[in-house]
Amino acid sequence: MRALRAAQHVAVLTGAGVSAESGIPTFREAQTGLWARFSPEELATPEAFRRNPRLVWEWYAWRRQLVAAAAPNPGHLALARLERLVPRLTLITQNVDGLHARAGSTDLIELHGNLARVRCLAEGTVYTSWAEGDTLPPPCPACGAPLRPDVVWFGEQLPQAALERAWAAASSCDLFLSIGTSGLVQPAATLPELAYRSGASLAVINLDVASAAEPRLYQLHASSGKLLPALLRAAFPGAA
Repeated sequence: MRALRAAQHVAVLTGAGVSAESGIPTFREAQTGLWARFSPEELATPEAFRRNPRLVWEWYAWRRQLVAAAAPNPGHLALARLERLVPRLTLITQNVDGLHARAGSTDLIELHGNLARVRCLAEGTVYTSWAEGDTLPPPCPACGAPLRPDVVWFGEQLPQAALERAWAAASSCDLFLSIGTSGLVQPAATLPELAYRSGASLAVINLDVASAAEPRLYQLHASSGKLLPALLRAAFPGAA
């Protein structure tokens, strides 16, 4: 609480655990129903898109429907509120569902892209709306090349500009919150360590950790939807 109240720059990294509380299945949990016979590698690689672009497009269209039916949960809303309570907050997310933006967060780095966007396979132009007809994937309105989801697939590099912003935030913040992420997906998994080595306090909020504390390092076994609103109420009485 004291670290949060005193922080001048808070950096936050969120993973699938945050959106799970909104009913969004994790990446591998999305292999259910009609999609259970496919592995993620068959649906989320450049090779898969070249091999069967219609199949990949339809899977992502189904995932977009799941996201559209979901709503930001108290954890998303608390982080958006925190952005207005501290001098600076940078929110870095591995999620592609767009729920942080829908909750009101503005200083947002989407490391893995966003399901609500597509981009031209040939030219890289990004679109937030597109016409869906009989041809799947739809063609780029400018050049006719196929459109693809604007997400990072297996075997692809993270967007360099987003990654550089995330490194800068982790190395310059005085408090880093790692929330609902396994800490296994690189290179995002190195961000908490970078922040801690750079002198920031680090709080890990996850159902997979045991609660513990030592100087500048706090492990909190809790769901973000319950803990974050309570943390804001305690740190900023009357404001959250």
